[in-house]
Amino acid sequence: MSSRFIHLHTHSHYSFLQALPKVPELVAAAKKNNMDALALTDAGNLHGAIEFYKTATKAGVKPIIGVDTYIAPRARFDKDPRLDAKRSRIVLLAENNVGYKNLLALVTQSFTEGFFERPRVDMELLGERRSGIIAIIPSFAGNMAQLIKAGDREGAAAALAEYVSIFDTKHLFLEISHHPKADRHTETMRALAELSRESGVPLVAQNDVYYLSPDDREATEVMRRIQHGAHSKYANEAEDFSFTTEKQMFEYFKEMPEAVDMSRTIADRCNVSFELGSWVFPDFPIPVGATHESELRSKVEAGIAWRGMKETATLRERIEYELDVIITKGFAPYFLVVSDLLNHAKEVGILTTTRGSAAGSLVSYLTGITNVDPIAYQLPFERFLNPERPKAPDIDMDYADTRRDEMIAYAKQKYGDDKVAQIGTFGTMMARAAVRDVARALGHPYGVGDRIAKLIPMGSQGFPMTITHAMELEEDLRTLYSEDDDVREILDIAKRIEGSARHTGVHAAGVVIAPTPLTEWTPVQPDPKGTEKLITQYDMHAVEDVGLLKYDFLGITNLSILADAIARVEADTGAHIDIETVPLDDTKTFTMLAAGETEGVFQLNGSGMTRYLKELKPTTIHDINAMVALYRPGPMETIPAYIERKHNPKLIRYLDERMKEYLDFSYGLLVYQDDVLLTAIKLGGYSWLEADVLRKAMGKKIPAEMAAQKEKLLKGFEEFGKLSKEKGQALWKLIEPFAAYGFNKAHAASYGRVAYQTAYMKANYPVEYLAALLTAGAGDTEEIATLVAECSRLAIPVLPPDVNESGAVFTVVSAPRDAKILEKSNGKAIRFGLSSIKNFGEGISEAILAERIARGPYETLADFLSRVGSKNLNRKSLESLIKCGALDRFEERGVLLANIESLLAFHREMTAAAPQDSLFGVLATPVALSLPTKAASSSLQDKLAWEKELLGIYVSGYPLDAYKEKTKKAGLSIGKILADPQPGLPIILPVLVADVRTILTKNGEKMAFVRFEDKTGSIEGAVFPKLFKEHAAHISPGTCLLVKGHISNRNGELSLALDAVKEL
Repeated sequence: MSSRFIHLHTHSHYSFLQALPKVPELVAAAKKNNMDALALTDAGNLHGAIEFYKTATKAGVKPIIGVDTYIAPRARFDKDPRLDAKRSRIVLLAENNVGYKNLLALVTQSFTEGFFERPRVDMELLGERRSGIIAIIPSFAGNMAQLIKAGDREGAAAALAEYVSIFDTKHLFLEISHHPKADRHTETMRALAELSRESGVPLVAQNDVYYLSPDDREATEVMRRIQHGAHSKYANEAEDFSFTTEKQMFEYFKEMPEAVDMSRTIADRCNVSFELGSWVFPDFPIPVGATHESELRSKVEAGIAWRGMKETATLRERIEYELDVIITKGFAPYFLVVSDLLNHAKEVGILTTTRGSAAGSLVSYLTGITNVDPIAYQLPFERFLNPERPKAPDIDMDYADTRRDEMIAYAKQKYGDDKVAQIGTFGTMMARAAVRDVARALGHPYGVGDRIAKLIPMGSQGFPMTITHAMELEEDLRTLYSEDDDVREILDIAKRIEGSARHTGVHAAGVVIAPTPLTEWTPVQPDPKGTEKLITQYDMHAVEDVGLLKYDFLGITNLSILADAIARVEADTGAHIDIETVPLDDTKTFTMLAAGETEGVFQLNGSGMTRYLKELKPTTIHDINAMVALYRPGPMETIPAYIERKHNPKLIRYLDERMKEYLDFSYGLLVYQDDVLLTAIKLGGYSWLEADVLRKAMGKKIPAEMAAQKEKLLKGFEEFGKLSKEKGQALWKLIEPFAAYGFNKAHAASYGRVAYQTAYMKANYPVEYLAALLTAGAGDTEEIATLVAECSRLAIPVLPPDVNESGAVFTVVSAPRDAKILEKSNGKAIRFGLSSIKNFGEGISEAILAERIARGPYETLADFLSRVGSKNLNRKSLESLIKCGALDRFEERGVLLANIESLLAFHREMTAAAPQDSLFGVLATPVALSLPTKAASSSLQDKLAWEKELLGIYVSGYPLDAYKEKTKKAGLSIGKILADPQPGLPIILPVLVADVRTILTKNGEKMAFVRFEDKTGSIEGAVFPKLFKEHAAHISPGTCLLVKGHISNRNGELSLALDAVKEL
């Protein structure tokens, strides 16, 4: 028999650190207690509504969608801290679909108009959006309860009358609850019951759920302290806000059972239903008389000539096949929208590509969506859009990341601001963070939580690590848990809150474009980070469930780098490079890759990949695509065979001649995930739908699913493909390593193309390309150091900033006459930009550049100081310019620093508002700048220290250069250690101390974690107490050391464990 009591005031973890239960847990609790209906009313938001609707419906529990919203004391637009900080709450339930739509609008406006510490509505908004809504005034945070507690009985009655005027007594209810330990709560409930009798507003009994079981009270309170601080306390912490049963509620309210039954009555009235899983498309404009289908066909036909393709029977057959599938499934508007976006990008000079399987579509290629010819690359359409799979297409659009926002702005301009938003997402309490936060909330020192957290391994293969799994893996963690009571308490509570939503964020790529205002589909709110972006409250899964397709606008740095390098070449030579039409057989490019010069090349850098490329000596784009696909666990085992077969075609074998049809480019080897699927189809008799099931099973790596697929596929090989059992088993052995790691062929072709394009630019325009790489890496000291080392290897000089040559970012300039440069650098160098100077400030950088552009280069130091009138040219900024070398053309750094007071005085006088009144203004001729203080030139050591401080790296040299003989003998570098980790390997290594962090051990001894570096990279090292005590004086930033020890790899973090230290 169904419960007479239904929970209508229920919070989930989407109330963000206020409540504990996950949605499935709430639904399971309702089911367990024979409650055939349940409401979800999170604090101020509808984040969990769709997940709740799906979960509850699947479980046979009627979902009641609601919100526990905040009410502004005055108008929602009033935000005076003195008058508007206090707020009350009201629970709003959707009685029907109209009410649900009104909830979407109410919640949206509470964020976009009423937000003041919390999202707030007001009485006006409730009046406008009351249709289809049932309102319950809470027993704690409701306005009536607050006024009664304040002794204002008449005010409570007046306030209730205002609510009645909005909702009437059929849609308004007063909540009563049973919390006898709460201050004056019983007295307040009696007063509310009296108000109910006087006003005719019915009572409904509820328990305001924040956790499932009374045992969860502590975990919930700890979670609240994480949000508000370790010492925060709630007035009603001792009270019970758990998921009460029907029996409990009738015991609590035995004197007024009708209030309990009223929950059932309200639940029966609430009936919201909508279809999930169907799709709508943006309102894409088409000419009068045309249809989306005819418009798509027109674009495809025009694309044949645009792409320079010849009309053939094969081409026509593929076009008609794809169009038939696309049009039959109703996806023509989607292709038009995506085509328009990517073609607009081309028109305004934004480089693009696509990722995933979209490049397998000829329609996509002909309409400008993709850049790869699927016929030339033998890419199957069905891997992208399976005719048998009832799923919408998903084209991931990659844009140059520096211009991604322009594309979102274009979508808003085309379809309307109110129809476009970025998709919201949730930050959750992951294992390590949960442990640290719980320890802090319980009042433990930081080191306690940190010590436990560091024993939890990082997640892998796309799956997050959980505390439970970590305890299965890590013996030290299990031991600590069993032996230390504090650790046990921390981990037990952390396990309970792990996975809870902590805050909202913005999806990295997802954008929705609706045919009508978004608030008809999802609540919308501003990005909490204050970016002024609007985001959906529903996450990517929920927005697709309600019918909105996700359009992925991804930003990719390498496209920005390519665009920047192309622009630099054009600015320098006037030659425009169309990167999409560069020859794919460029000798320089393949020679460079074969030589292993891959630093800064998209997808092809790194020591392991470089080693294979040197062995492979690629000569075609297909080789690059194959390496992009194979260089990952599992498929990597195929690389040696691929290399052997490329160099010796006699080794090419096909397990079955039918495989030659799709393995000819890969020398008879399974290289791509598509190869596996085609093998299942061609030799195992699978349909594309069945092949898709196989692909998903391989991705999930669930042993039972893989075993079932193995049995089915082997049977197919034997019965359909007529293969022997031995050959079938041999095929399975080839397929199995692809589980979870097999690479999509279309994706490899798209990214292989970008990889080739970056290699082409580096091989043919190395200075411009590296300048673009350095600009993109600005702010990442390690990346800049790596790229500067690459410039050095290529004999491209990298110069410090200069007020006459630097731009804001890294700039290509003529190399100094005395520079030793190779022919390929063409007499050019790269100079640091003024914005690269740390703590220099954009204002002074812009002032220097603007003045130089307007009136030409600075002739002398006096000219510079006279012309740059910015008030930001003060002691700090002038000193920075001197120390980093930006004024080296005028005078030596040591001399300038010694005379900085004279320089500043001269600058003040020459840039004064009324120069005729100044000491120098009375003179008719320009004043000569004198540097009265004699000073020695700066030492190389000082220059290097200043450059490291202000630019993040050494430019004029490197401290370890003074010990070249010793560094040569080492034969090992940090870069080599990082590229090819070998835990336990003994090392003797010359290093530079970059940073030192000391801590006290349990025994009170001092030890250090040291960041070591050389020209190739940096790594942390542990110096234990005994060694640190002996050498503490030498272990300081800037010191060059010879260290001895071994490589350590703990929890995936590479470091050096040191046995001996010697100062160089």
